Amino acid sequence: MARDHRPSRRARLTVATSVAALALGAAALAEPPAQAAAKPRGHDVSSHQKSVNWAKAKSKGSRFVYVKATESTTYKNPYFSQQYGGARRAGIIRGAYHFALPNKSSGKAQASYFVRNGGSWSRDGWTLPPALDIEYNPYGKAKCYGLSKAKMVSWIKSFSAETLRRTGRYPVIYTNARWWRLCTGNSRAFAAKHPLWLAHYSKNVGPLPAGWSFWTFWQYDNGGSLPGDQNLFNGSMTQLRRLANG
Repeated sequence: MARDHRPSRRARLTVATSVAALALGAAALAEPPAQAAAKPRGHDVSSHQKSVNWAKAKSKGSRFVYVKATESTTYKNPYFSQQYGGARRAGIIRGAYHFALPNKSSGKAQASYFVRNGGSWSRDGWTLPPALDIEYNPYGKAKCYGLSKAKMVSWIKSFSAETLRRTGRYPVIYTNARWWRLCTGNSRAFAAKHPLWLAHYSKNVGPLPAGWSFWTFWQYDNGGSLPGDQNLFNGSMTQLRRLANG
């Protein structure tokens, strides 16, 4: 994810609705991103990108974007309105994401804060489901935030349940296979209803977290022609709009 006041993802990652409602193939993308021209390109941004030139981003191929809204229950992206609203005005499908700090407060509390501060969803064909960014702890040595595997799974379930209650959508889960194995014990509790946003910086998708047989979004690099991190959607524009419309 594009970061605000945290170290870069390359320094932190050691590897890099309903999913059933999307008619996406079960096979992971085998080709390098450069050869995936038919798949909608997108990106994700935070306050690190400041005020984004959305017309320019669209002209360079942006079809969707995830915008950081919140972190824990204490941080709001000061550029959120410009980024989130600006993307929509430029004709780019957009969504909001929350950076989780599970050691700070409950999943329910963080989901509530997220939804109140930009993480909402509307059936307008332009708004992607809310997304949960759950990954290595950028603030300390406890990679799993000091939580046991069972408590981490419980935390994610709590965040998901509150997001669903408040928005009517299950959140997209952003993570990578190694963190998921280390911190959830390869939980399969989420794959059936939560679209996967895979973080893996490579020309190939690589392994998926346990339970998921395909990815919905793939963050494959932290820099490129679009502002922020570079992403692909595993489907057509029609399917992307269907995901946005619920």
